[in-house]
Amino acid sequence: MPFIEFVIMIAALMALNALAMDVMLPALPEIGDALNIVHENDRQQVLVAYLVGFGGAQIFYGPITDAFGRRTVLLGGLALYAAASVVSLMSQTLDQLLLARVLQGVGCAATRVIAVSVVRDCYTGRQMGKVMSLVMMIFMAVPIVAPTIGQAILLVSGWRWIFTMLLFAGVVMLVWCSIRLRETLPREYRQVLNVTAIAKAYWTTLRTRESIGYTLALAFVFGGLFAFITMSQQIFVEIFDLGVWFPIVFSAIAIAMSISSYMNSRLVEAIGMRRLSHAATLVFMALGVLLFALATAGIENFWAFTLISGALMACFGFIGANFNTMAMEPLGDIAGTASSVIGFVTTLGGAILGYIMGQLFNGTTQPLGFAFAVYGLCALACIVYAEKGRMFHAHHQGPASDR
Repeated sequence: MPFIEFVIMIAALMALNALAMDVMLPALPEIGDALNIVHENDRQQVLVAYLVGFGGAQIFYGPITDAFGRRTVLLGGLALYAAASVVSLMSQTLDQLLLARVLQGVGCAATRVIAVSVVRDCYTGRQMGKVMSLVMMIFMAVPIVAPTIGQAILLVSGWRWIFTMLLFAGVVMLVWCSIRLRETLPREYRQVLNVTAIAKAYWTTLRTRESIGYTLALAFVFGGLFAFITMSQQIFVEIFDLGVWFPIVFSAIAIAMSISSYMNSRLVEAIGMRRLSHAATLVFMALGVLLFALATAGIENFWAFTLISGALMACFGFIGANFNTMAMEPLGDIAGTASSVIGFVTTLGGAILGYIMGQLFNGTTQPLGFAFAVYGLCALACIVYAEKGRMFHAHHQGPASDR
């Protein structure tokens, strides 16, 4: 297919995940009231349940797609995503909704694993980094508009219509991919589906120093990002009293990530993935320390918090695509399995880390600042491990590589 359609399709597949997360944020209080959720922090379970399914299922999709190809498995995942949306909108209890959200995450996990695998099937090195940056740039439009879409739906209807919208999105992607996406993994390159081969592929991914180092680093960065997402509604509504204006501010912060993703796509080939992402990680940690210090000092200023949050999201734009690319780069012959392991560790690990900090929410921004600072430091430690003590050093093993 044309390059631009390819990029848009990959971005849209990955955007289903962000849509299922961020569109829910304005609806959490209404869902809590409707399903009798007593403790406000427990509303975060609606987000975390989805992330558990999304992260946990990725470990299985990789070997399956490496054995049977990308297309069929992707279509099955999209069908499950749509079916789980139906179950979600019909849920009458919190347990039913959480189960449906887990299944929705399981279905969407296919889109994440296969989208990255398809890109790796077609591109390598800095070219892959550029494609992923363009994908991230388009993909980030969803976090920008999703909370506003959720708020708009709530203004005219109930929270169940949000799941109707997710159902529609899943069906659209199912039809589009079934018509336009061809198989990108030829039969001669497929792996044998047996326990020994799968275990060998998993072990290869985990013992490759560069891959596991950047995978863990990305998991810690995701931990900070998910902590922000799980606490954002409470911070902006309860601390800063924004009310229905919360989605607008959240969208403004998300724009910073979209802009930095675009800048990364323009700069990555000239500067290199390591220099950009390593510098961004240092800034990420420093901003977390600043936010924690301000909160500890009792300075809960809306404008300061919003600007710092925007800067933190901008850092992620220089980190996410590059870390993922560097983790995948040495594993082209087992791209599907590698993508599933990386997705499993980063998403499930990030969800757990984010949930831990989210449960510490105490009516201040201090837990969030602590999360960014500590997780940023841990990410730096993982980078140092991956690079054997060196940072900002580009690796060149060919014209298209940054290894």
